[in-house]
Amino acid sequence: MTTEFVDGVTAQSDALGFEPAVVYVPHPIQNRTRAEIDEIADRAFAQVMVLLKSE
Repeated sequence: MTTEFVDGVTAQSDALGFEPAVVYVPHPIQNRTRAEIDEIADRAFAQVMVLLKSE
């Protein structure tokens, strides 16, 4: 999820009484180069793995 949607995730989580596993990445995504996307993914990978192992 991009950082643009932090408030939306929080509001929806509170409304549903559910705490999702979320990794936030910089916003926006759609205008990034392939190299920028790769860098963002590389930085987020460790966080994703932690969330997957904790479930």
